[in-house]
Amino acid sequence: MKPTELKVKASYINQYQRHFPLINKDTIINPEDIQKEGSIIHLVEPNGKFIAKGYYGKQNKGLGWVLSDKQHENIDFSFFKKKISNAIDKRKAFFQDENTNAFRIFNGEGDGIGGITIDYYDGYYVINWYSEGAYSFKETVIDVLDEIGEYKAIYEKKRFDTKGKYINDDDFVKGERGEFPIIVKENGMNYAVYLNDGAMVGIFLDQRNVRKIIRDKYAKGKNVLNTFSYTGAFSVAAALGGAKKTTSVDLAKRSKSKTIEQFSANGIDFEEQDIIVMDVFDYFKYANRKNLVFDLVILDPPSFARSKKRTFSTAKDYPSLIKDTIAITGKGGIIVASTNNASFSMKKFKGFIDKGFKDSKTKYKILEEFSLPSDFQVDRNFPQGNYLKVVILEKLSH
Repeated sequence: MKPTELKVKASYINQYQRHFPLINKDTIINPEDIQKEGSIIHLVEPNGKFIAKGYYGKQNKGLGWVLSDKQHENIDFSFFKKKISNAIDKRKAFFQDENTNAFRIFNGEGDGIGGITIDYYDGYYVINWYSEGAYSFKETVIDVLDEIGEYKAIYEKKRFDTKGKYINDDDFVKGERGEFPIIVKENGMNYAVYLNDGAMVGIFLDQRNVRKIIRDKYAKGKNVLNTFSYTGAFSVAAALGGAKKTTSVDLAKRSKSKTIEQFSANGIDFEEQDIIVMDVFDYFKYANRKNLVFDLVILDPPSFARSKKRTFSTAKDYPSLIKDTIAITGKGGIIVASTNNASFSMKKFKGFIDKGFKDSKTKYKILEEFSLPSDFQVDRNFPQGNYLKVVILEKLSH
């Protein structure tokens, strides 16, 4: 079947010639010509001259992804095998690290195929499909993993429901079903993960370096508050780093049992820690009333969250989140400010932080910054792919 030709608007030709990987609707003259998810498409100049080939896979970011600038390259088993094998070769150091056995082995467009990521958890693969188009390559990707070598099992996450909801059917694909939770290691810390239980597995691998630095450098002797704490992974790192006490706050009811489980996996007495199920913004008010002061506060909110009482959006509400945090952070205290929102840059994120401090008439200094770790390979022609922004800062004085 002949690929559909998508004509690129003149002002965007140069962008695609420079290997920009995302196919955006507003860059295309005839987007209505594409019909079938997973179909191969050619990007061409208005005069029909070939620019690049890719596939149609509609997701929140765009219409699909560029795969090759070679007109006659086949998007087949050997294409996928080359890309996935190269990606795994780049992670050799991770496979050899005795203290870490959970990491990303394929990071979408960063490794040459947008819309698909593959994570590795101690011998188990988890494939994330971000569009129906990406999912159409399932058999090929699994054939490649079969050929590359041994694994315990393959699980998958389908993240392409039109209503933005996770498609929650059986995530098991093939191999030997795991007995969950499995305990994985990250820099010598233990984390309980569930590969068969909805969209989340229990740990965000992209924060690995931040957890390590909290444990190794910032937690000792500190009274630590972990907000939007999910399964308490940062709290575990802080406790293992010698924190005096950790307080984990999250609105989700199951966060409490999940956090207890993570502490227990590391031999930490969870009864010595505070685990609170509460809206974070209500907790700030409570902490203020009780004159609670923390030496280290971790802020890693979701990009967008809705509770009964309020909606939170990082782009709009981060300055006020910083302001609330400053009020309960002691002088010389450390704030770990994080976001995974891809829609703004590190520069803009620092602007949100600065606004929060200015509104509080408080001085601060930035100690260090983090973006994605090396296993989350980023395409240099697509800086938006480097979505993680973490700024560690010290509160100086009012």
